[in-house]
Amino acid sequence: MAMNNLKDLFVHFVRDMYYAEKQILKTLPKMAKKADSDQLRKAFEGHREETEGQIENLEKVFELLDLKPRGVTCEAIQGILEEGKEIMEEAGDDDTRDAGMIAAAQAVEHYEMTRYGTMVAWAKRLGMADAAKLLQANLDQEYAADTKLSKLAEGGLNKQAA
Repeated sequence: MAMNNLKDLFVHFVRDMYYAEKQILKTLPKMAKKADSDQLRKAFEGHREETEGQIENLEKVFELLDLKPRGVTCEAIQGILEEGKEIMEEAGDDDTRDAGMIAAAQAVEHYEMTRYGTMVAWAKRLGMADAAKLLQANLDQEYAADTKLSKLAEGGLNKQAA
């Protein structure tokens, strides 16, 4: 699809995030299973449920655009998730693995925050208030997830790994 104007870019980003969220949804149970910390495992499980809701919000945005929900390959999220997979496989110590998975999960959150922030701004510029609200809800959840991960790391998991 050619990207000749802001709406074209917006549609591309919606498709990019739809793909990304679907990949994240597949990865979160694997991360939860590898987590040694009960709090971290619960955080990953809780964010899986939020991710399902975020996918639903993106599907509603597709409806508003009168488009069928479909993703486009997101190389960025594939790379970030691959790094997380390497940490899960190569960390020999449970505490180190937990600290690494937090860092990997935060890389995912930060990518999502940049994309959703941009998409909210573009939806507003395009006069798509309903889409902006749905995307803002996703953005708010990503910020909350990032804050929760920081608290887990700073609250003891990084110290245990040290």
